[in-house]
Amino acid sequence: MTQEKLSPHNRLWQRLREHTEARIGLGHSGGSITTEHHLAFQYAHACAQDAVWRPLDWDVVTSGLQEVDIELLKLESKASNRDSYLQRPDYGRQLSDRSRTTLSNLDKKPADVVIVIADGLSSTAIEQSAANMVKSLLEAFSEQGLSCPYVCLAEQARVALGDEVAQLLSARHLVLLVGERPGLSSPNSLGIYYTYSAKAGYTDAKRNCISNVRSGGQSTPAATNRLMWLVREAEVRKFSGVQLKDESESDTLALDHQQKNILLPL
Repeated sequence: MTQEKLSPHNRLWQRLREHTEARIGLGHSGGSITTEHHLAFQYAHACAQDAVWRPLDWDVVTSGLQEVDIELLKLESKASNRDSYLQRPDYGRQLSDRSRTTLSNLDKKPADVVIVIADGLSSTAIEQSAANMVKSLLEAFSEQGLSCPYVCLAEQARVALGDEVAQLLSARHLVLLVGERPGLSSPNSLGIYYTYSAKAGYTDAKRNCISNVRSGGQSTPAATNRLMWLVREAEVRKFSGVQLKDESESDTLALDHQQKNILLPL
């Protein structure tokens, strides 16, 4: 149906839908939504289920990092399969004995930062965004003079698993990329968790989160800028988490205001 044939009321909803992925202004037939919107909802629900249950194709991630000069370490959690991962969250937070041994026996390189890619609850998010995010972060770390010799690929992993990885590799900064729990409009959302001086047993209070990194959400450059602000502040303050409030946007807005203020010299 063209916009010319729509009623003024429907044209208003159509314009609003161009600015959000939320389900607004749905049509209805009697007490139910229209078949079109019902099928769209079912499709979105199927995409969210696929994101959780479909095994991550790690080859997609590794092929995206081929041009990067970095060592990839394959790790796994204590959860032996997807059923175990979903039913026992505590298993997903712990390294398997084999992975712990691998890291303990590694001839370690000096590491200021370690990046962990965890499949989490959305294989779709990792396949679509992880490689580009890693490349952007590595470039930013290099500019700051921070060494990051390892990227760890952690299967059946949750956020807390990264703490022990960073501790075993003696890395001061932990950056963990994880597939976030999918929503009905965003089955491909990537989350970034940052922890300073991570240790096994840390709670979420020690972490900062940058969420909704995806096409249609927060961009890779924007997420990189936020993360680097946290890293620089943590280097000075020696902590992360609830004590470290993300004021990166405030800094940007202040600088932007100063540049636009005609009363101040440029």
